[in-house]
Amino acid sequence: MRMPSAPVARWIGPVVRDAALWAALAGAGVFAYRDRVAEASPVLGLVLPLLILAVAVPGSRGRPGAAVFLANAACALGLAEPAATASPYLAALAVLTYLLGVRSTRTGAALLLFGACMAVDLALCAVLGVGPVYWFYAVSMIPSALLLPWLAGRYRQARLALVRGGWERARGLEQRQRFVAEQARLRERTRIAVDMHDSLGHELSLIALRAGALELSPTLSGQDRADLAVLRAAVADAVGHLRDTIGIVRDTPDTPDGPDTPDAPDGPYGEPTASSVEPVEELVLRARESGVTVDLRREGEARVLPPLVDRTAYRVVQESLTNAIKHAPGAEVRIRIVHQGSHTEVRVANSAPPAAPSDLAPPHDRGPSRAAGHRGLTGLRERVRLIGGTLHAAPRGGGFEVRATLPDQVGPLWPEAAGAPPEEETGAESARRLADARRRTRLRFAVALAAPAALGLLLLGSAAYLAHQLTACVLRPAEFAALRPGQERAELAHLLPDREFRYVPDAVKAVPAPAGTACAYYRSNGSVLDQADVYRLCYAGSRLAAKDVLPSRPLTTSADEA
Repeated sequence: MRMPSAPVARWIGPVVRDAALWAALAGAGVFAYRDRVAEASPVLGLVLPLLILAVAVPGSRGRPGAAVFLANAACALGLAEPAATASPYLAALAVLTYLLGVRSTRTGAALLLFGACMAVDLALCAVLGVGPVYWFYAVSMIPSALLLPWLAGRYRQARLALVRGGWERARGLEQRQRFVAEQARLRERTRIAVDMHDSLGHELSLIALRAGALELSPTLSGQDRADLAVLRAAVADAVGHLRDTIGIVRDTPDTPDGPDTPDAPDGPYGEPTASSVEPVEELVLRARESGVTVDLRREGEARVLPPLVDRTAYRVVQESLTNAIKHAPGAEVRIRIVHQGSHTEVRVANSAPPAAPSDLAPPHDRGPSRAAGHRGLTGLRERVRLIGGTLHAAPRGGGFEVRATLPDQVGPLWPEAAGAPPEEETGAESARRLADARRRTRLRFAVALAAPAALGLLLLGSAAYLAHQLTACVLRPAEFAALRPGQERAELAHLLPDREFRYVPDAVKAVPAPAGTACAYYRSNGSVLDQADVYRLCYAGSRLAAKDVLPSRPLTTSADEA
């Protein structure tokens, strides 16, 4: 099946939504028109309002003000044709007014539009000379359908703008944080390159030195000395090429925190720079001399690790100690270095600080704005990842724990070439939080609409039930005229409605009935709002004894007239 093109798919959605909205609004009008199909004009009561809505609903996207004016015209048709039903189109007016509040920011123009709609409705009432019910309709119902939904739409528009602006700022801050993290990763790669230069250059220099010593051996022939000279020159060239290559990826000397800065220590108490190598025990010893409570334990069989792995283990301990001293002063630090199988696990955990537990978490755990504090663990994670290991850092037991698993043999240095993304880039935090905020906003907005909607449905249900009670007990005048006293009750069953009128006014019930009879009451018409006369049928046993027409509001002079 051929999929629609992008431009076509872009307008299919709005068209479908507009069609569904028109169908819902038109359905209310059609349903209401069915009750007065014999009295109302089909043009004014049905055809013209539906055509107006067919223009107003899609037009509300480009000109929401004109759409509101057209919907008001559909409501005003009920004033021009009193027999037609106007109230169902109040829903259309309210919906289009809400869309005006959402889609337009011009407050003054909206208020002028509402004033024009009111002026048209009131002028039409004055010209047609309608009754009080329609004046009430024009003065109260239509203004409510104009103003209240518009205010709800403006609130929705302001809330969406606020959320959108806030999350755009959050997205910008997150991009900034990712940029800082990328700088930290690049800086850590540079440090790894420096470590490679230090270890590999040292080994090559030893090879060149031994080759030079062999040249002086008296047991070698001239050809052997010439070959050794060539070998020593090649090794010296390799050392020079290595130095030049590393010099390209090094930070510039004027970078404050670059590895070329000879006097910049890695930690707060004078640890060596990235180019030096020392045992972890010496690092821990200096920390203890600085007043830090540190417990170091090694478990498993000690082994000689490659320089990159050894340096990475040192950096894990160093960075964790630095964070513990900075963010949990006075806390006890426990270091475990476990050699097992083909890997080494380094765990550094600090307890909760005795004074300020709120400052325990390292900066990366305090929000995206602390980008500078995110560099340490970001760079450390990059270094561990590049040699094929894993690193986890999280709060634990009131303190904080850093756990690194390092392979005994260095894996691929650039794992992203195989498709492995950096750990902190998998799933943007701002995107997840934005989705949560949108979900909460939709829920709150749904609740705000559901409460009045539920109340309205309850009122409508009650009104519908009452209307059914009033219309199901109607005895038509022609059928009432066909009833004759003396007929059996069974003979009258096909002429009588299914229900009796149960809400008979007390004044009607007070009218005396023939002695020895039981009476049933029925309404004379199905009007819900208008007063209707009451038909009373009195039975003596199973026969109709008398029938009476009782006004719903008996005149006070009726007794005198009798």
